[in-house]
Amino acid sequence: MIIETQLTPDDNVINFFAPEPLLRSGTAEFADTKSLRKSPLAEKLFDLGGIASLFISNDMVSVTKEENIPWDMLKPQIMAEIMDYLSTGEDVLVETSDNTPEDEIIGQIKGLLNARIRPAVKKDGGDIEFKYFKDGIVYVEMQGSCKGCPYAMVTLKEGVEKILKDYIPAIKEVRNIQTPE
Repeated sequence: MIIETQLTPDDNVINFFAPEPLLRSGTAEFADTKSLRKSPLAEKLFDLGGIASLFISNDMVSVTKEENIPWDMLKPQIMAEIMDYLSTGEDVLVETSDNTPEDEIIGQIKGLLNARIRPAVKKDGGDIEFKYFKDGIVYVEMQGSCKGCPYAMVTLKEGVEKILKDYIPAIKEVRNIQTPE
């Protein structure tokens, strides 16, 4: 079993690609102890120490480490935990009834934004911030050099919206909102 890795523009984030599906559908983000109860794999990874957050999709675990922890120590441990967990055949997510379906969707949106979209937007000197989700529409704010950029709408519709809709069928549209300065 081989786990492939991918560096991201953020030095504190590495994507780990599993050789088999991790989730049946959707995505999951883990950034606090309450959310960890939903995933034994997330618990095991956080138990390693030095991990700030996790984002899990069907084929990937995106790990954000704490600033002061070197990857050369953490990366092999993460790979070993993922391989060990996959060998058990257990589901990565455990069903809980704490969250509403909308809470789940918002968690998935935030996870995708942090793992897949923000690193690309940051490369161009910008950022994107989740504002809220209502009636199938995701409201975000483009920031930095992306704010007012003539290509921001292209990025939003052909990049951000496409990725979110591909992973989360409940999303109908993504809209940029501007906060007054």
